[in-house]
Amino acid sequence: MGAVEQLVTVAAVVLGALTTHLTNALAERRRKHHQLLTRWDDRKLDAYANYIDLIRTCIFLAVELYEHKTGLRESRRTEEEIKAEMTETARLRGRAFERIMLLGGDEVVEAAHALNAITLEVDWQALGRIAGSLEEWRERNRASFRAINTFHDAARDDLGVSGRVTGEQHPDRDLLLPPS
Repeated sequence: MGAVEQLVTVAAVVLGALTTHLTNALAERRRKHHQLLTRWDDRKLDAYANYIDLIRTCIFLAVELYEHKTGLRESRRTEEEIKAEMTETARLRGRAFERIMLLGGDEVVEAAHALNAITLEVDWQALGRIAGSLEEWRERNRASFRAINTFHDAARDDLGVSGRVTGEQHPDRDLLLPPS
């Protein structure tokens, strides 16, 4: 075998090794990038779910307090016990909101701000900090659940989940509340 043939053989081996190395490096980079995206999506999903859970808990506590104070329904707990739980849940909701600010996309952050504003009005009316009729109370609750659906849609978009929870496919649903 001549020197030229040996040189061609060595060049082919080197080229094959470089190609294999480059292919493996790119595949590993893609795999790590995918793992990183998946990890952040998992954290976002946890943050979004926790935030909505705390929002709903705050609403349900406010409903319990409002109905207890107005005589619509009696509670097994005292007003002070309900208020204490509302205070603790509101603190946790605030922490969950901060996680949304850190992890959420722009649309999610804006939806969270709107949701926070309307659900605080529900809390304030239940606590007597703002006045309102029963119909205003119910409208604040309706607005809260519309804002939750808007948040859900924004979160689904941010996570790349297809479909929506609002729109033509999903008719508007009213609150399940006792008549006034």
